[in-house]
Amino acid sequence: MKIDAHQHFWKFDKVRDSWINDEMSVIQKDFLPEDLYPVLVKNKIDGCVTVQSDQSEEENSFQLSNAEKYNFIKGVVGWVDLQAKNIEERLAYYKGFEKMKGFRHVLQGEPQRDFMLRPSFMHGVGLLHKYNFTYDILIFPDQLQHSYQFVKAFPDQPFVIDHIAKPYIKAKKIDDWKKDISAIASCENVFCKVSGMMTEADWKLWKKEDFTPYLDVVTEAFGPNRIMYGSDWPVCLVAASYEKMREVVEDYFSSFSENEKSLIFGENAIYFYSLINDS
Repeated sequence: MKIDAHQHFWKFDKVRDSWINDEMSVIQKDFLPEDLYPVLVKNKIDGCVTVQSDQSEEENSFQLSNAEKYNFIKGVVGWVDLQAKNIEERLAYYKGFEKMKGFRHVLQGEPQRDFMLRPSFMHGVGLLHKYNFTYDILIFPDQLQHSYQFVKAFPDQPFVIDHIAKPYIKAKKIDDWKKDISAIASCENVFCKVSGMMTEADWKLWKKEDFTPYLDVVTEAFGPNRIMYGSDWPVCLVAASYEKMREVVEDYFSSFSENEKSLIFGENAIYFYSLINDS
């Protein structure tokens, strides 16, 4: 089963979704399951994991209702206030939803760059394993060192780094990111999503070769057993169609064995998120 391990749905709200600025006007509209489904079919993808884009529990309700209606949505990564005093109560509540697989916080947007090391935040993350929830790490490269310290504190918690930690592909900077992402990859409970690369490159002038050095690094660091493909649709559309984005990733891994490709394009996501094939 082929899985797109990272995509989003939203009903566009210009106030709530202010991060979608005028430069990104192509995605200043609604993107819903009925929009994605034909795209997945065309690209021979069997299912997806939808990830929060708004930090509210209303977002969870919206995404879970989508997942209930559409079997191709195999899992949801939601948001919960991990610093809340009633965090365990909220986790117990979400354990009642089969397709709620884990949670994410938009750490990349926090002014405090080591926000993930707050004792109250770490307390909440420390409870995720008890309920068999995953955690998606959304950061910029300057937060990788803090994130290494963060994941080291939870050796039994499944983590996945979104968008290869958003290296500075457009500026062709790689050295510091390479050192830091290789360090965090030494923690065997940490996976990495090959996703979101197009939006870190030059949106209009990127070439397939721009991504090769970065893919080399994450492939060497994590290996085929801990990498998963994700589109970051519809955000990817600011720089590339779904087809072009997928082709870049598929071309890179084309020389890998069929077993390794099965892991990267589906099996790793199924394992990490405990997905059920109910299509």
